[in-house]
Amino acid sequence: MIYSIHYDLKKPGQNYDALHEAIKNCGAWWHYLDSTWLVDTNLNANGIWNNLSPHIDKNDFFLVIGVTNDYQGWLPKDAWDWINNRSSKMAA
Repeated sequence: MIYSIHYDLKKPGQNYDALHEAIKNCGAWWHYLDSTWLVDTNLNANGIWNNLSPHIDKNDFFLVIGVTNDYQGWLPKDAWDWINNRSSKMAA
């Protein structure tokens, strides 16, 4: 399934490289927006959270949510290709 990962990282100067690597390790990923990732994974939202939560601070905000086939936006062609090629893996 495709999940959207969004975050607002609150601690100034914090190095979140480990978080980014943990996201990449969840499955095939897309990252065209600063604080948003899409991940094509066999994990569920709780499994993703369990993998990522050790890499964030308690004052950060975080959302993991399934992506549906109802989407629209303004993105580069590469981004739409990634999304559209995985539309069969999205929630109804």
